[in-house]
Amino acid sequence: MPLNPGSVVGPYEILSALGAGDMGEVWKARDRRLDRIVAIKTLKGPHTGRFEQEARAIAALNHPNVCTLYDIGPDYLVMEFIDGEPLRGPVAADAGVRLACQIASALESAHQRGVLHRDLKPANVMVSSGSVKLLDFGIATLRGSDPEATRTTEGAVVGTVAYMSPEQAVGKAVDERSDIFSLGAVLYELISGERAFAGESAAEVLSAILRDDPRPLAAPEAVGRIVMRCLRKSPADRYQQMRDVRLALEHYAEPGKQTAASIAVLPFVDMSPGKDQDYFSDGLAEEIINALAQVPDLKVIARTSAFAFKGQNIDIRRIAETLGVAHVLEGSVRKAGDRIRVAAQLITAADGSHLWSERYDRELADVFAVQDEIAGAITKALSARLSIGEPAGRQHTPTLAAYEAYLKGRHRLWMITPESLHESRDFFQQAIAADPRFAQAYTGLSHHYLTLSMFSLMSAHQAMPQMRANAQRALELDPSLPDAHALLGIVSALYDYDWEESAREFGIAMAREPVPPWVRNVYSLFHLMYHGRAGDALHEMNQALSDDPLAVNLRYTMGVCLVGAGRLAEAEAQFKRVLELDPAFMTAHELQAFVCVARGDVAKACAWAEQAAKLAPWDPVVIGTHAATLGLAGDTAGAAALLGTLGDGSAFGAPIGLAVHYLLRGEIDQAADWIARAVDQRYPGILFFVHIIGGALRESPHWPRLAAMMKLPDRP
Repeated sequence: MPLNPGSVVGPYEILSALGAGDMGEVWKARDRRLDRIVAIKTLKGPHTGRFEQEARAIAALNHPNVCTLYDIGPDYLVMEFIDGEPLRGPVAADAGVRLACQIASALESAHQRGVLHRDLKPANVMVSSGSVKLLDFGIATLRGSDPEATRTTEGAVVGTVAYMSPEQAVGKAVDERSDIFSLGAVLYELISGERAFAGESAAEVLSAILRDDPRPLAAPEAVGRIVMRCLRKSPADRYQQMRDVRLALEHYAEPGKQTAASIAVLPFVDMSPGKDQDYFSDGLAEEIINALAQVPDLKVIARTSAFAFKGQNIDIRRIAETLGVAHVLEGSVRKAGDRIRVAAQLITAADGSHLWSERYDRELADVFAVQDEIAGAITKALSARLSIGEPAGRQHTPTLAAYEAYLKGRHRLWMITPESLHESRDFFQQAIAADPRFAQAYTGLSHHYLTLSMFSLMSAHQAMPQMRANAQRALELDPSLPDAHALLGIVSALYDYDWEESAREFGIAMAREPVPPWVRNVYSLFHLMYHGRAGDALHEMNQALSDDPLAVNLRYTMGVCLVGAGRLAEAEAQFKRVLELDPAFMTAHELQAFVCVARGDVAKACAWAEQAAKLAPWDPVVIGTHAATLGLAGDTAGAAALLGTLGDGSAFGAPIGLAVHYLLRGEIDQAADWIARAVDQRYPGILFFVHIIGGALRESPHWPRLAAMMKLPDRP
């Protein structure tokens, strides 16, 4: 249809040309009936009945980030006129993520109505005053409307080559995951200013899409991880729904954002006659937390923060306000003989009203069915008010004996004393003996060996192979376990110095939503901080604390990252908060001593180190720290006596204790020698101390030799 300014198409008066594309031309026009400005897109050929059906479906999309389709004619579409500019990069990562959140939200809405876009590209996204409008659904298709609708046409590729998915490029059927790939390509280009897949011809671009990985994105690692997961070749390896992409982007953009669909599961009260079932009632609440954490769009506060109120008579509304949730689940357990009685109540925090309550009387063997029933009932009750999905099914139901032993092992592991750690190993081994297919029991045992080596209670050469073997066995039973992948990432980093393999394992651990706060914690400590990326680590810890705001270990790691970033005052505030929550958290006292030494306040450093020594007199790092502060304060005899307890430095952990001592005293030559011995022992926390108190060491002539020993690709 030839048009020019002044032409009339039905009730529309053409005003000016806006541009041309593969499917036709776009004109600015005025709707004479409603006196509004519209955009008219003329099509190169008549559309089919199927297209009319799809056009009506797209017109029904009611989303603020979708350009509204007003009308269709024999060879034209009438759309909302957008006074803006096409999406262009490069932009800062944070700005790009904010725009991508809007695009993902628009595509999610379309996918929910069965509409696939199939031609997502920067030119089809208009930006006006910071808001985006997704347009040009010209080749969109209704999922399920036509078996051939989701395939490319014979002899031609439907879509824009640089942004299409591998399956779209070769003419295979596509689904929501194809649009997810295209969104990844768009966001990559938006942030970098370059296409993810380049080439001088369409054939070269297609070849890159099918075979090559894009160059690493120069952006915070969390953003790069989201983008690269979208761009994986196999649809099965990408996010599976656009909702998952949106949630990941929003979690990066607003890690502390509270949603109406949010819940905290408080520890269940032990009402058993003997009051000896704490581990069981806690375990029941934890399993319900784990089940609810798999529900899409539901924010679930992690165990540590939810359990911070255990044994305290605090108003539910105050708890909800502290944790930033709209709903709270509380309950009780009475266990007698081979029967249990569980009572649970779901409470709306705003007014304290009961949204749901139930009592369960069951045989003890039915405990897992009770957990699933409660999680399902809560989801159903919340679904009546909120748009959330269904809880995931149980991967494996362990035997009751294995489950009880596992809970006891976890309970002892968290105490972190030599005695409790010995007991935790016994319980995890009992769980495995009772049910060899219980994957979490193997991750618990793997975590046990990590803790032993971290606190110098077992040599790394003994502990790390055991840690690896148990994590691998857990993955053989359940390949989806993020904790097991993270544990293998730690072994690769701290024992093998295989940084590439460590990055791969941590990438898998961080890829599945929701990411457990513990995984973010160890990823920050043992990967990001070890490569000197304190900024990225701080971002991950902000997200972890959003899910688990009262977790002492997370706040401690946040303080560590702040020290690494040189933000000492903020670090001290974090360590102060840690000790308010748990005065016996030994390593917070230790880090406070480090900070005080850096600030030249020797008296306070001595006080903090002395308190750490009271809590863990057996830890070589604590001994080295205490000796250093005494020496700096002039007590050379006291310092020498403490150092004498480390003997000749050959015992496991002694070299790192001596290295910390000399680093704090600024005696770099001696520190470098002891660091080298600690590397031979594979002490797992070497780089932790290098980054926290080893600035002078990293600038010294000793560092290239030490870095080479740890196979570091560059300076940390």
